[in-house]
Amino acid sequence: MASGRGATRGPSAARRPSSASSGRGSTSKGAAKNGASTKPSAKSSGRPPAKNAPKGGAKGGARGGGRRPSAAADRSLDRTRRAFARRQRARRWLTWRYVLAAVLVVALAGFATYAVYFSPWLRTESVRVEGTSLVPRDQVLATAKVPVGEALMSVDITSVERRVESLAAVKDVDVTRSWPHSISIKVTERVPVAVLELGGRRLALDAAGTAFTAPSRAREGLPRMRVGATADRDALQEGASVITALAPDVARMVDYLEVRTIDEIVLHLRGGRLVRWGSAEQSSDKARVLLALLTRDARVYDVSVPGAPTTR
Repeated sequence: MASGRGATRGPSAARRPSSASSGRGSTSKGAAKNGASTKPSAKSSGRPPAKNAPKGGAKGGARGGGRRPSAAADRSLDRTRRAFARRQRARRWLTWRYVLAAVLVVALAGFATYAVYFSPWLRTESVRVEGTSLVPRDQVLATAKVPVGEALMSVDITSVERRVESLAAVKDVDVTRSWPHSISIKVTERVPVAVLELGGRRLALDAAGTAFTAPSRAREGLPRMRVGATADRDALQEGASVITALAPDVARMVDYLEVRTIDEIVLHLRGGRLVRWGSAEQSSDKARVLLALLTRDARVYDVSVPGAPTTR
């Protein structure tokens, strides 16, 4: 019996381990299916956990385990950023600089225009006249017609000069602006060399043959000139050329010069003596020859041909 029970348990016992083994096998399969690790954990194995283990798995370890940039790299990056910012500011300033320069030029031009033409700062307040002795100053001012009270820049200098030059006694004139409030008129007068007797009038005559009015003090001591009815401007110029060619001692001996024609000029000396001059050509040679002939006692001296002078 006993052996029978044992025999009966025997097969059953033999089947149990197989069932356990089967259960372990199925458990292993289930664990494998669920992805559970079959390796023992560090805690269960009794080993301590690794230090500085990366958190968050493999990806977290990749982030946290990378090397941080060095301090030199940080400084280089900062310098690069600052240099870029400087270049940006320089480009903006370059653009604004041209705009500001243009605005400044326009503003200055507008201010200058206002100051010169419209403001009371640069008005014509006075007129100065220089270099006059034959022409009265009041006559020059009346002829010039400078618009006192207007902008100094608006005064037509050329027109003022032209009006003053219309005075016969004025040889040349220079009109300038004297900033900030004055006009300057500098006159060059003609120099009389003879007194022209024409139609009962006495006029001063300069070396160019121009006749003009002059005060009596300017005509004192000058030789007189008389012209024929047919004498013209050229004849006056020829007579003036003869007078200017005379030596001062001879000029003082001349009572008057008669211009009959352009080729017939006669000097009337004091004491009744006569000099036949001819034309104004070679006047310098004729004056030198006459100075030598005057040492002779004669009534008429002919120097019309300076190389062959005669007396009688």
